[in-house]
Amino acid sequence: MSVSIDAKYAAVIAEAEYMWFTTVRADGQPQPTPVWFVFEDGKFLIYSQPQAQKIRNIRANPKVALNIVLRDDAEEFLVIMGDAVLDPGALPATKQAAYMNKYAESIPAIDMTPESFDAMFSLAIRVTPTRVRGQLEEG
Repeated sequence: MSVSIDAKYAAVIAEAEYMWFTTVRADGQPQPTPVWFVFEDGKFLIYSQPQAQKIRNIRANPKVALNIVLRDDAEEFLVIMGDAVLDPGALPATKQAAYMNKYAESIPAIDMTPESFDAMFSLAIRVTPTRVRGQLEEG
């Protein structure tokens, strides 16, 4: 069951360059990984290398968590639990307008071209939020 993201959290999500994406390995070990993402139509879109551990984890257990920590002391944070699905039919990252609006300048900064990025991070993951919790300073 999907949940909607409150406007105060949506603003945090829109500003975040990356978030921590946690999947669970077959042996029960959590596997956090920083990822680039966009949030559109109530779902998170993440691109991955198809052979990455997180892909194997999702195939075995689609329950995931996404985390953003806003302060070094972790007094402000956002945690989103969700269900992940692999989307091999998704457009490549560089053909997703929102993704490119956010990361077009970052791709060359990691010594990649749009073509090499699409080739390496060729598998889309979509995460539907099922639970949201967080703590933000009021103001």
